[in-house]
Amino acid sequence: MIRAAVITAGGVGRRMGSAVPKQYLHLGGMPMLSRTLRVFDEHPTIDVIVLTVPPGDEASCRKEIIKPFGFKKIRDVVSGGATRQESVWNGLQAVRDSDLVAIHDGVRPLVSHDIITATFNAAEEIGASVACRQIKETVKRKTGDSTIETIPRADLWLAHTPQTFRTAIILEAHKKARESAFEGTDDAVLVERLGFPVKIVQDSEDNIKITTPRDMILAELLLQQP
Repeated sequence: MIRAAVITAGGVGRRMGSAVPKQYLHLGGMPMLSRTLRVFDEHPTIDVIVLTVPPGDEASCRKEIIKPFGFKKIRDVVSGGATRQESVWNGLQAVRDSDLVAIHDGVRPLVSHDIITATFNAAEEIGASVACRQIKETVKRKTGDSTIETIPRADLWLAHTPQTFRTAIILEAHKKARESAFEGTDDAVLVERLGFPVKIVQDSEDNIKITTPRDMILAELLLQQP
């Protein structure tokens, strides 16, 4: 069984307020994206990795993000698209021979091997899985200029990555979305549209998405934990 990973790194970092795209910023002495790739490259059951990057960044990523760290499992660096969904589609084309594929944000470098393994196990079992964290705070919905309603939080989860699938299922889901011009906010919703079940995997609070300077500070602190 071939297990693959598609790492998406197509952001421009507007919320970070940096001239350098956030995925290329250094975290703990190495580029954030390299740190993410290292987690997957060192995972014992992942066979191949494909990285999606902004168009024109392919050569520089190979030179600055991949080569200095000697990663062994990088199959390809592919050009991303105008949207994250299009970038993932491009990445999936390079792992069509895989049986399972994890899709992961390049700016979540603190993901653990345990979470990755759990999503692969769940996807192998039922076809699709998502790393999620249950909401702990009260959630309100604004229904008018000054009217709100409270949403029961017991069944509400925050969807993170990795999101892991049988490759045939996620390819079909992306194909159908493209045919109907449907743009989802993550990959799991594309699978949900086809009626496939998606299993929740309890995520760690450390698996943060780094998009702001405050996130960078928190990530540096988390890296210092024993």
